[in-house]
Amino acid sequence: MSEQVWVSYLELTQAPPAAPAREGSERIARERLDTASYLELYRRVGAPWRWDRRLKMSAESLDELLRGERLETYVLRQAQGTALGWCEFDRREFPTLELTHFGLVPAAQGRGLGPWLLATSLARAWRGVQRVWLHTDTWDHPAALRCYERAGFRVYERRFERVELL
Repeated sequence: MSEQVWVSYLELTQAPPAAPAREGSERIARERLDTASYLELYRRVGAPWRWDRRLKMSAESLDELLRGERLETYVLRQAQGTALGWCEFDRREFPTLELTHFGLVPAAQGRGLGPWLLATSLARAWRGVQRVWLHTDTWDHPAALRCYERAGFRVYERRFERVELL
């Protein structure tokens, strides 16, 4: 079974500004998550938005991807260590990066953490980078497109695409 969604492709072609300082106990760090932790966070963040790309991967393929050097992952955690969200870049086509996953668990939304996570992750990942691109669609959080545009991304293409349902 499949469905059509409106997909927006965005790009950032100049270095982002430094991320603003933020008061609060949350922290952002580059991490390499193990497969179980990754899938738990993926499900907590992505379930409301029908994320399934990583769920369709074999356990071996996902484990290999997470252990490799291709992904650069920044995790937002509360002071007690609980993951609240993450921003993931695929460096396969360096100096172009694809922002493959970005989001917060529902309980962390609406507190300004998303824009802060995005800005911080972009600033840290931008080492020798010429372009970061991503796609978002009508299934994503209603504020996603606006958040990306405020971070400096510009739409370069929009189109309907067929999505296969899990």
